[in-house]
Amino acid sequence: MDKDLNWYQVLEDKNELQEGRVMTVTAGHTDVCLTHYDGKYAAVQSKCPHQGGPLGEGSIENGQLRCPWHGWDFCPHGGGSDDFGDGLESYALKIEGDKVFIGMDPESAHETTVSDVMIETMVNWGVNRVFGMVGHSNLGVADALKRQEEKGELKFIGIRHEGAAAFAASAYGKLTGKPAACFAIAGPGSTNMFTGLWDAKVDRAPILALTGQVATQVVGTGNFQEVDLVRAFGSVADFNQRVEHQSRHAELMTLAVKHAILKREVSHLTFPDQVQVEVATNAIAQTPEGRMTALTIAPPQEQIDAAIDKIVNSHRPVIVVGHGARFDMDTIITFAERLNCPVMTTFKGKGQISDTHRLGCGVLGRSGTPIASYFMNEADLLIVVGASFSNHTGITPKKPIIQIDFDPMAIAKFHKIDVAVYGEISRTFGILSHSKGYLSQDKVDQTKEIAARWEIWRAEKQQRLTEDRGHGVSSIAVFDELTQQAPDNAVMCVDVGNNAYSFGRYFEATNQSFLMSGYLGSIGFALPASIGAWAAVGDTRPIVAVAGDGGLCQYLADFTTLVKYEMPVKLIILNNNELGKISKEQRAGGWDKWATDLVNPDFAGYAQGCGGLGILVSKKEDLKSAMQELFAHNGPALLEVKTDTKLI
Repeated sequence: MDKDLNWYQVLEDKNELQEGRVMTVTAGHTDVCLTHYDGKYAAVQSKCPHQGGPLGEGSIENGQLRCPWHGWDFCPHGGGSDDFGDGLESYALKIEGDKVFIGMDPESAHETTVSDVMIETMVNWGVNRVFGMVGHSNLGVADALKRQEEKGELKFIGIRHEGAAAFAASAYGKLTGKPAACFAIAGPGSTNMFTGLWDAKVDRAPILALTGQVATQVVGTGNFQEVDLVRAFGSVADFNQRVEHQSRHAELMTLAVKHAILKREVSHLTFPDQVQVEVATNAIAQTPEGRMTALTIAPPQEQIDAAIDKIVNSHRPVIVVGHGARFDMDTIITFAERLNCPVMTTFKGKGQISDTHRLGCGVLGRSGTPIASYFMNEADLLIVVGASFSNHTGITPKKPIIQIDFDPMAIAKFHKIDVAVYGEISRTFGILSHSKGYLSQDKVDQTKEIAARWEIWRAEKQQRLTEDRGHGVSSIAVFDELTQQAPDNAVMCVDVGNNAYSFGRYFEATNQSFLMSGYLGSIGFALPASIGAWAAVGDTRPIVAVAGDGGLCQYLADFTTLVKYEMPVKLIILNNNELGKISKEQRAGGWDKWATDLVNPDFAGYAQGCGGLGILVSKKEDLKSAMQELFAHNGPALLEVKTDTKLI
C-alpha cells in the first residue's frame, strides 16, 4: 500500500512537536494538521469542515483536537467527530529515526483553469510585467502568474503597498508605451490602487488592473472585504468587466489589453474567487495576430498644406514638444535642424531634446527655464507636438499655432488653434519634410541666440549657487551637482513638490529619460516609479529617483522592494522637514503657514537598515563625493540631503 503513496518529510526531529500539541506541516501541496497526543503522532486534514478553520493552529483540550475558530472537536488520532458526524480525512504517517514522514496519494496533473487561459493570453499580448500583492482572494490568478513566471514568460514583482504597484505599472507604461499589470486582492487591496490608476489615466499611460473578488455566491451579503469593484472602478477604467463562469475568457483578456494599448487607457478585470480555479473547457489562449491595425496614420492632405503654408510664411518658428512625442523625437529634431528653430519641451517632456543640443531650450513653464519662455515670446509661429496645453506649461494662445497630435481629442482641447494636424507624429513629420517649399522662405537662424541665452541662464545659476542661509544645502546646488554626476543614459523618476520644480529648472538633461506624475501631480510617485522603470529596462540603464521628504514617506516601505529584487536604484532625497511647496502656497495666498512641518526618520539609516546603502549630506561641499559614492554603489542606495526649504 505504501508503494502507491508519495512520502514527504515534514519534520527533521519529531521532538519539535511536543506531547499534547499540534502544528501545521505541508506535504506536497497539502496543509496537514500534525498531532502528538498520548505518545502517538497522527496526521489529519488541517481544514475544519465547518468554515475551513486551520486545525493545525488549534489545540488539544480534554483529549480532543479543537478548531481555533469555532471550537469544533475531533479525535486527534483519526479525525473522527462524535458531535457532528463529519470527521477529518487522515493520512499515513511513519517515523524513521527522528524524522517524520507523511504519505499522500499522488497529485493529479494540473488542469488548465480560467486564470491560466487569461494570463497566457495577457502574456501573448506582451503584458509580461506584473506588480502586486498576493492574497486570499486572488490565489487562483496568482497561481497562473506563477506558472508563466516559471516558464520565463513573465516577471512578477511583489510590492509592499498596492498603490506602489499601480504607480510602478503607470511608470512602466509612460516609459515604454506598453501596458504592465497591477494586481491586488478584493476590497482594500483593490481600492489602494486607485491613485496610481488615475495617474495612468490622466497621463494616457496604458495599464491593466487585475483584482481578486469574493465568491459570486456571497456578493451582496456584506461578505468580508466585499466591494463592488466593477462599480468602484467605473470612473477610472475605460474597459471594466467581471470575469464570469460563462465569459469568453480569452476574448475578455484580449479586449482588455487591446483597449489599454489602443486607447492608452486603464483596463480592469476582476476575478471572483471561484471562477479563478474553474477548469477551462476547450478554451485556448489568444494572441494579437490578426487583431491589431497599423497605427501609422497620415494626416489629410489639406491639413498638411495648411501647416506648410504657415511654416513657409513664418520667420521665427518654435517647436514645443510634449510627452506624447517622446517616441518620435528623431524625426522632429531632424525637421527642426532644417529650420534652425528652437525646440523646447513641456515638463513631462523634459529631456526629449538634450540641453546640449544647439537647438535645445529646456523646459517651458513653471518648472522651466527663461530660455524657453524667451523664445516662445519672440516666436511668430508655435508648432506644438504631443503636448496637452496644461496651465503648468503655459503655451500662449496669442501666437499662431500648428498643433500636431495622434489623439484627435487632444487637438484644440482648450482653445481654438490655427492649424490642426491629426496623424501619427513620425509619419506626419516625414510628410512635412518631403513636402516642397517649406524651406523656401528665409528663416532667422536662431542658433546663436539660443547659445547666448544659455550663457545668461548659466551665469544666473552660478550666482544662485553662492546663496547660503546656513539652514541646509540649496536645491540649486543639489541639481547642479546631479547634472555633473548623473549617468548620461539614466531613467530619472521625479516626485511632486518644490523638489520637482527645482529639478525641472536646474537639472540639465543630456540623454536621460524622465518620468513624473503629470496631470494628477501625485505626491509619492518617484520611488514606485523607479520600480516600474527597472522592470522595463533592468540593468541596461541606471535608474535615479528624486523626491522630497513628504513624497518619499508615502511609499517608504517599498525601499525594501528595491533590496529584495536587487534593483540598483539611486534615490536622492531633499529633506527639509517640511511640505515646502504647501508652505509656499499658504504664504502666497495670504494664509498662515500651518500643519506643514514634518518629523522624519533618519532616511540614510533607514536605507542601511533595509539592506541598502544610506548616505547623509548636510553641507554643499560634501555633495560631490557623496554622489560619486552613490552612483558607484552596486545596488540600491539612498542619498539624503538636508536642504533649505527657501533656496529652491
